[in-house]
Amino acid sequence: MSTIVEPESAQSRTERISGRSRGALLVLCGAIFLEGIDVAMLNVALPAIRAELGLSTTTLSAVVSAYVLGYAGFMLLGGRAADLFGRRRIFLLSLTVFIVFSGLGGLATNGWMLLVARFVTGLSASFMTPAGLSLITTNFPEGPQRNKAVLIYAGTAAAGFSLGLVASGLLTAISWRWVFFAPVILSAILLALAPRLIVDTASTEGRPKFDFLGAITMCGAMLAAAFGVTRLERAAEDLDAALIAFAVSAALWILFVIIEHGTRSPLVRLGIFRSAALIRANLVTLLFAGSFFGFQFLATIYLQELLRWTPLQTGAALLAIGIDSILAPTVTPWLVARFGNARVILGGLVFAAVGYGLFLRLSLDWTYATMFPTMLLLGFAFSLAYGPLTIAATDGVAEDEQGLASGLVNTAFQFGAALGLSAVSAISAVILGADVAPDARLEAIRAALLVPLAAAALGALVMATGAARRQDK
Repeated sequence: MSTIVEPESAQSRTERISGRSRGALLVLCGAIFLEGIDVAMLNVALPAIRAELGLSTTTLSAVVSAYVLGYAGFMLLGGRAADLFGRRRIFLLSLTVFIVFSGLGGLATNGWMLLVARFVTGLSASFMTPAGLSLITTNFPEGPQRNKAVLIYAGTAAAGFSLGLVASGLLTAISWRWVFFAPVILSAILLALAPRLIVDTASTEGRPKFDFLGAITMCGAMLAAAFGVTRLERAAEDLDAALIAFAVSAALWILFVIIEHGTRSPLVRLGIFRSAALIRANLVTLLFAGSFFGFQFLATIYLQELLRWTPLQTGAALLAIGIDSILAPTVTPWLVARFGNARVILGGLVFAAVGYGLFLRLSLDWTYATMFPTMLLLGFAFSLAYGPLTIAATDGVAEDEQGLASGLVNTAFQFGAALGLSAVSAISAVILGADVAPDARLEAIRAALLVPLAAAALGALVMATGAARRQDK
């Protein structure tokens, strides 16, 4: 009996990823997994670090802020540097710096060593992350292949953060120093594989000269903005510092625009901001990140301080959100092809808003079964929103500006996360005041939960305009 072989469809050929490209994608996904797991593990290990090094609350908070300052403050520069000096070169160099200073964090014997290690680790991640994303967007042709690669990348990032919550509990039980050493081992493996597998398709010849004055001004503006956001968390004591930082940032941004208009080789082509789709994608990314990280902070406080769950139990409770690491590379590409980016993102934001709304019913005698629907809905939300937002923020951007576009969307995500954390912290502190009774703390958390709910709803509203205008995308 003869066998009839169906001809390969044109769509399957365009979606197929070559063996070498799979290897490159594996390394780049490993890097974003590394970044996600690094952030998640540190947050859970902070109490153990404070106990051994004798850090004050201010210094402990600064350990977290130092990473945010380095990451958010240099992200745009990192993305543009990848465009100008070579994405592969920037990726390998920043990965090397990440290894050195993450290791230094694990060897820290005092607060200052830890602060320096976290700041430079954040700085290296600010170059590595946009370089990695732009390597994906330039190595895979726009369309099904790139969408699939980006969604796999996004799912890996979420998996890194989710698994980091659990891994931190296990590693901290051995020693908090392994929270730093484990990423060193993973990044060393990636560094060994990367030169053989990653190819930079873009040439750096003929690129414009590097705009040092623009770079200094932009980084100053970003650092001031990031510092202001971290001060908002303690608005009652540091409001003046936050307002001064925002004023300095605004002045430096104005100066940056003037410099870019007056130079022949601008660091950032300001015309890129004329794209309504790009602005919309970045604004929604900021709102989505703010909603989730604000919720995650409140959920952690609720589970550990009110329900008295251990860090490992808390991490396991949040692990259900990591379902997007399975759905993002499998189901989401089909949904994007069928319904378009804007509608899929809108669906994700609606799932998020419903999940936050359900969590408003929290009480002091809740079981995990009661909160599980929220965790599952947030997993669906991430699988539908995170990857497609990355696609929307880089779609249609010229190849020589893919690093900049990647830097923009990652900056939006980081600033959104910081703003969400600051907003829920400030609101809960104002409502709680000096009352530390469990019922009062529960009401403060419930009031602060309105921030994630409002951010997700506003993001859905903004995205709905995109879905209405671009029904085919």
